[in-house]
Amino acid sequence: MRFLPRFGNIPAFNVLGFPVVLMGGLQPRRPWLLWGAGISVAGLLAVGTLQARDSAPPAGVVALAALPAEAQSVHAAIRAGGPFAYAKDGSVFGNRERSLPVQTKGYYREYTVSTPGAADRGARRIVCGGTVPVAPSTCYYTADHYTTFKRITP
Repeated sequence: MRFLPRFGNIPAFNVLGFPVVLMGGLQPRRPWLLWGAGISVAGLLAVGTLQARDSAPPAGVVALAALPAEAQSVHAAIRAGGPFAYAKDGSVFGNRERSLPVQTKGYYREYTVSTPGAADRGARRIVCGGTVPVAPSTCYYTADHYTTFKRITP
């Protein structure tokens, strides 16, 4: 099907190959146009949502030796089972934004990496995943409060 710049007397254009009909000039005798445009736009939104949600693994890795000294000591404390500086350390990380690979609930745990000069916990965290908290299968570092992650390598 070929779509012209105008669909009857209604302007139309393509977005990602799908027709989008502008609704301003819609006339009552063509109600099917309203449904068609609504379905097209809803379809585009759904496809975009699915593509964003399925994007997961963090881009990049960082060597443990390249992390700040505070992060290295937290990583060692994780392997030793503590002690930790903050009460929330070791709590379950929900991964609601799916920034990390999708796993079952309770798989990931978060730990605070103290930031020198910060009055609160700061933005730096280590998130580790595994079935046994003291022997995580993989850990990730974020310096920007869960916006980006890098997998920690030994």
